[in-house]
Amino acid sequence: MMVTQEQVRAALARLVLPDGGDLIARDMIRALTIKPSAQDAVASRAEGSAEEGKVSFVIEAPSPAIAQQMEPLRRAAEATVLALEGVASVAVALTAHGPAAAGGSGKGAMPGKVPGEMPGLKIGGHPKAQAGPIKPSGVARILAVASGKGGVGKSTVSANLAVALARQGRRVGLLDADIYGPSQPRMMGVSGRPSSPDGKVIEPLRAHGVTVMSIGLMVDENKAVVWRGPMLMGALQQMLGQVNWGELDVLIVDLPPGTGDVQLTLCTKAELSGAIVVSTPQDVALIDARKALDMFNTLKTPVLGLIENMSFFTCPDCGGEHHIFGNGGVAIEAQSLGLPLLGALPIDLETRLAGDAGTPVALGDSPIAEAYGQIAKGLVAGGMA
Repeated sequence: MMVTQEQVRAALARLVLPDGGDLIARDMIRALTIKPSAQDAVASRAEGSAEEGKVSFVIEAPSPAIAQQMEPLRRAAEATVLALEGVASVAVALTAHGPAAAGGSGKGAMPGKVPGEMPGLKIGGHPKAQAGPIKPSGVARILAVASGKGGVGKSTVSANLAVALARQGRRVGLLDADIYGPSQPRMMGVSGRPSSPDGKVIEPLRAHGVTVMSIGLMVDENKAVVWRGPMLMGALQQMLGQVNWGELDVLIVDLPPGTGDVQLTLCTKAELSGAIVVSTPQDVALIDARKALDMFNTLKTPVLGLIENMSFFTCPDCGGEHHIFGNGGVAIEAQSLGLPLLGALPIDLETRLAGDAGTPVALGDSPIAEAYGQIAKGLVAGGMA
């Protein structure tokens, strides 16, 4: 029987790094693939024997200087995996991410070029014509999390909902499509650039049981993404179609606020299963939330329900409940539209601290984590995730 990725990762986790941790805990493994060659598969079937796998992966060091010292570890990883039952051969490459080489013109990198990536991989540009709707191979459902305006906690809800669904046993991906303000790398605690060994397929990162991809992982954290609409649409198509998402029950897409190019591209170019709209209960937020709801209705995208965020604040001193942004506005809106209210989430310090630390609050067992858990259970029970 051919070896599995889980067995390979478990073996690599036993290799301790000189400064502590291991290759898996330090998130240094990229592009792990296991496959029999066509010749081996035919021969093994003819002989009635089990197929053995050809394993390949990349060890990505934090810097070129560290990579130069890791050749013994590369050989040890190769030998460790080769010793596993069901492995016929192992190919291990050693690489490092670092600053992009200076261009000959002295004017910096070309727009869309990904610093530090392998030649040929560019993010952004004019979208290529698609034969049909984009549906990543192996992804069962795509759910968009949207808001009519910024500042209502849409990205926080996206990250915690992804984690809560993963805790329900679902295979979950999280795509940060907020091109101008990507925040999922910080909220999910991921860093380092996704690899692309062939310059075509992008290997995403993983955190807290969720597969994560964001434009924020592909550009300098302190640099603005100054792109026109076509480049935005091209980047979204790439992150949907060129990322190796693997087998997922649901892909959560964290949309930018508003009703712009990214939303239009996702609704018209991807096989979107549905959308969830996040709003605070205050009137000014609900005005914009209605526009988002109207957009999805116009684009024939089903809205699965609404989430009221920052619904109330519980005073840590007196225990009193305060409705800072109003009370029940989203619930009333959902009822008037005949849509379910998926949950009402409080505003609290724990959520903010957890997001800044890269450990979403849904990972814990607090009341707010339980609230996200209930939303996730409802989506799973309803066959929506």
